[in-house]
Amino acid sequence: MPSSRNPPHSAPRRTPGSLGEVAALFLKLGCIAFGGPAAHIAMMRLEVVERRRWLSDQEFLDLFAAANLIPGPSSTEMAIFLGYVRVGWPGLILAGALFILPAMVMVLAFAWAYVRFGSLPQGEWVLYGIKPVIIAIIAQALWELSKSAFKDWLLAALSIAIIVLYLVGGNVIALLFGAGALIALVRSARRGPPSHPAAAILGVGSQVALGVPFSLSTLFLTFLKIGAMTYGSGYVLLAFLRSDFVVHLHWLTDRQLIDAIAVGQFTPGPAFTTATFIGYLTGGLRGAVLATLGIFLPSFVFVAFVYPLIPRLRRSPTVRAFLDGVTAAALGLMAAVTWQLGRAAFVDSAAAVIAILAFGFLLRFRVNSAWLVVGGALLGVANKAILG
Repeated sequence: MPSSRNPPHSAPRRTPGSLGEVAALFLKLGCIAFGGPAAHIAMMRLEVVERRRWLSDQEFLDLFAAANLIPGPSSTEMAIFLGYVRVGWPGLILAGALFILPAMVMVLAFAWAYVRFGSLPQGEWVLYGIKPVIIAIIAQALWELSKSAFKDWLLAALSIAIIVLYLVGGNVIALLFGAGALIALVRSARRGPPSHPAAAILGVGSQVALGVPFSLSTLFLTFLKIGAMTYGSGYVLLAFLRSDFVVHLHWLTDRQLIDAIAVGQFTPGPAFTTATFIGYLTGGLRGAVLATLGIFLPSFVFVAFVYPLIPRLRRSPTVRAFLDGVTAAALGLMAAVTWQLGRAAFVDSAAAVIAILAFGFLLRFRVNSAWLVVGGALLGVANKAILG
């Protein structure tokens, strides 16, 4: 929403930027940015539009639209865009890296503790309380996103079809790109013949065979693929992670995956640092570094490539239609994966009650998700104490 102090039609007066101010801002945001991508974007706007006046509201919205047009974590890409706008290529690298770094370090510490203590009763009961809260957080995100995503009945029907196709074994990438292509073609047909030939969009299937032995190169390339293909939201990441690491590679179980997601939710910064946790679980410290590098590297490349094209992309009806289709598919994938992970989280009626309470608090009070995760952990420990 435009700020009265800095209306969108008046660009702020530009002063030369410095690497120091970019580093300080995004390191701070990386340490305090709890609450998911929407919260991250709001914090960035407050800092760069209202407090520092680096950009006007309209310029900020243009960058935000571009971040949603490319794969990867939108809030991380927004940080990369803002660093690039402020001080060029060094700012692009520094802003993105420092926004990611605090979360990576925290997740790495949690991963070490999980490997060392996670199998002990105390660790299990903490995770017992956190897992249903994570399911509630995802469900609430689905509810809110669906309100703006389903612009017509076709998008809602497409989302339901994606749920069914995924549950019967459909490929995640093919479903996302196929949905985007379908909506782009339908809307193009409604508008009449396009002025340019439509490009064919192919969903590239996973080439990994069942039960592949662990290797660092496969770990890196799998996360590189995920970072280059994940549209829609950080929550869509769940579908890719489960498809690759649980179903195809067999390197994780559903329980380990939801534990990884829980840690990604509990820490500030991008949820994509779940990759750090999985990398450490499967390949130790080297695995954690390679997984993090793999999943975030495409975002830096995409931002550098797309920034000069922003005005043209925002005017394209075909691009907007493609993104609407991808968003509908992403919501369907989120719903399907939430159902599958819920079976691993709801081990008894008490876990289901925790999820219902968390969902209610999210809808009624808009509680920060980090506090709910802490509350879930405490309830898990309390349940253990009651049961002895």
